[in-house]
Amino acid sequence: MTIGFSSRAAASACALCVTGVLVLGPAASAAPAGADPGPAGGARVTPPRPALLYRSGTQVRPRPGAPGVPDVSALSWLVADADTGDVLAASNAHRRLPPASTLKTLFALTVLPVLPGGIRHRVTEAELAGIGAGSSLVGVAEGQSYQVSDLWRGVFLNSGNDAVHVLAALNGGWRTTAALMQAKARSLGALDTHVLSPDGYDAPGQVSSAYDLAVFGRAGLRNPDFARYCATVEARFPARDGGTYGIVNTNRLLSGTDGVEPYPGLIGIKNGYTSNAGNTLVAAARRGDRTLVVTVLNPRSGGGLAVYEEARELLDWGFGAAGRVDPVGSLDALRARPGPGPQATPVAATAPTTAPAVAAADDGPGWSKAAVIAGAAALGGAAVALVLRFEVRRRAGRRPAGGGGRDGQGW
Repeated sequence: MTIGFSSRAAASACALCVTGVLVLGPAASAAPAGADPGPAGGARVTPPRPALLYRSGTQVRPRPGAPGVPDVSALSWLVADADTGDVLAASNAHRRLPPASTLKTLFALTVLPVLPGGIRHRVTEAELAGIGAGSSLVGVAEGQSYQVSDLWRGVFLNSGNDAVHVLAALNGGWRTTAALMQAKARSLGALDTHVLSPDGYDAPGQVSSAYDLAVFGRAGLRNPDFARYCATVEARFPARDGGTYGIVNTNRLLSGTDGVEPYPGLIGIKNGYTSNAGNTLVAAARRGDRTLVVTVLNPRSGGGLAVYEEARELLDWGFGAAGRVDPVGSLDALRARPGPGPQATPVAATAPTTAPAVAAADDGPGWSKAAVIAGAAALGGAAVALVLRFEVRRRAGRRPAGGGGRDGQGW
């Protein structure tokens, strides 16, 4: 059956299609690019507006009687309550900087759940290939058998890049592990982090932030294995001759080495250093029923041990300021979370690899481009159907009773 209609009818249908586009067009232009339309009814899941933490300089909201924030030299730092996630104060919290070995916190969060400590593995030559020049090493030897727990102690205490390489190989390889770490960071709402080298070794474009590293440290404390390893001060590591040798945690705030006084109540987490990153540290301490996590990135004065002393000052301030400052943000603010609709997509999980420095503000529900096209198509389809129906009735009025269609089929 062939259906034809006049040019006047076609023009009417096209006019209605254009009307649909014009009606929906303003909504399309108002919607941010890449916005998630969310569940039916126009509601969309959007990230919170992260206000203060994306501003430069020190951010704090003191109440009367709150102690003054210490004047530290780090390029970026943050103090947060590890239990609630409240950020008590920060400076340049989302500034993207090289993380050095503090990135091993994300490595451990990603790989620990799939490589339990009881596994025994004989190391191959290929697994130790590609370790960066000048890397910190724990002494993993080709051909020697280790328990995975030995390798994890090598990661946390000695910051051993050799141990990271072996564990990454067991996890599917270097690139696979980097991709998994990237996905883990996104799921935690750590949108500043870009992973290229899982051990934290300097690589062009590899960055994190004080905010993201605090997110990783806080999440690590909730993993019993992570919490145990990062709090270990001394351990024995297998030697080539079948014996063992001692290793000491390089986090001086925990071990008290090199003239750094150990911090009372410190429970780990991880320090780092590279020529590009300078000295970096994520530390957590407990006092009474309160646990704080602190990030300090690249102090600009005071020498190589300043990162510990500045962390000490910030922890002291955090415990003294608890209950006397209002939060300036939350470590949960950008975490991926499902929306109310069954098809809603977590916001943070859909963020691009290179996330924008500030989440886009949202002034209304808006429509996605897909919704605009679908709506215009629906209106256009309805217009065509109405025109065809009119044309059919018009032609039926001129047709003899009992007549057939053009192709002999009934209408």
